[in-house]
Amino acid sequence: MAGLIDKAKNFVAEKVVNMEKPEASITDVDMEKVRMDSISYHAKVAVKNPYSVPVPIMQISYTLKCSGRVIVSGTIPDPGNIKADDTTMLDVPVKVPHSVLVSLAKDIGADWDIDYTLELGLTIDLPVIGNFTIPLSHSGEIELPTLSDLWKGGEEEEKEDTEKVKEI
Repeated sequence: MAGLIDKAKNFVAEKVVNMEKPEASITDVDMEKVRMDSISYHAKVAVKNPYSVPVPIMQISYTLKCSGRVIVSGTIPDPGNIKADDTTMLDVPVKVPHSVLVSLAKDIGADWDIDYTLELGLTIDLPVIGNFTIPLSHSGEIELPTLSDLWKGGEEEEKEDTEKVKEI
């Protein structure tokens, strides 16, 4: 009887290992918004779902590294679902405080950027298997804001604050 159970376990394990799973890739990382205290970067992630049903995303975890140091990390809980039989584009925001970027000044070259590695963990809930994490990594250069970007960012914040006051 024990031999039969072991054979059944091995059969199921083989099927699960060979089962097609969702795939993901980081397609782009862009500077989105400059504020007085931080810069927002957004990673675009394409997730392909081979199943005929939507798959829930449990969480997205991220770590941004520059010069071998962790700059910022966090999680985004319950960001939604991956569409059935389709590719879903996800937008992963990463907010970096200016104080951290200043500490990386030695890596800033004449081209006004910083080399980075963005690591993402996309945790999804697969039927039968349970929670499954797709690890992703993308390296590139972070574009730093110019003084005019900072000035515009301050003007936009002031305008947003003024609009909020008008709404009240």
